Amino acid sequence: MGSYTTPSSSKLVFRQLFEKESSTYTYLLADSFHPEKPALLIDPVDKTVERDLALVKELGLKLIYAINTHVHADHVTGSGLIKTKVPDVKSIISKASNAKADLFVEHGDKIYFGDIFLEVRATPGHTLGCVTYVTGDGVNHPQSRMAFTGDALLIRGCGRTDFQGGSSDKLYDSVHSQIFTLPKDTLVYPAHDYKGFTVSTVGEEILYNPRLSKDKETFKNIMQNLNLSSPKMIDIAVPSNMVCGLQDSKSDL
Repeated sequence: MGSYTTPSSSKLVFRQLFEKESSTYTYLLADSFHPEKPALLIDPVDKTVERDLALVKELGLKLIYAINTHVHADHVTGSGLIKTKVPDVKSIISKASNAKADLFVEHGDKIYFGDIFLEVRATPGHTLGCVTYVTGDGVNHPQSRMAFTGDALLIRGCGRTDFQGGSSDKLYDSVHSQIFTLPKDTLVYPAHDYKGFTVSTVGEEILYNPRLSKDKETFKNIMQNLNLSSPKMIDIAVPSNMVCGLQDSKSDL
């Protein structure tokens, strides 16, 4: 695999953060040129909320959104906990997920933080409500573009499709139509990695992804024969994440 640097943009603050128990990546993005330095967190984890908020404070940013790519089954989202500590923060998830949040997004929507935005691309298949967030291609945006793919596309892999409304047929179409059509130098930042990789590119995954580089029927056969055990946190994580990670709280968001 190649080595990559943060996309060139003097405006964008970007940090990739890691939660080791679930091998989850959380991403911090902010517009450093805007007077308020508005920021968002993608896929925060409850166990690392204190770390993430401390970093936001150290960098002088104003956190406005805590957003999720989908309803995770292997950890509890930090969105709800963040809201209890920074009440002005709004939680975001896809409308198709049927989970609770302050704001719901659909395919084609744009999430603005300052003069920078993330485009929402529906990428169902791992779950019914998965979305990929992609940086824009305008003058204020980083080059190369960045795609935060959740579990739809992992580095040399993809999310499983055997629960939460998953479908290998839909996942294959989602990735090929919504991610593999991006410029080949687009940087791929997944929600998880289990082998120590931090970033890939669309071009690399088109060529080398051992599942999604195959034809659809081969892909579906691969996915049907994974024989994976259930995530150990699924019975806790999914119910909690359906209510923004606040299952034990009386908060209505």
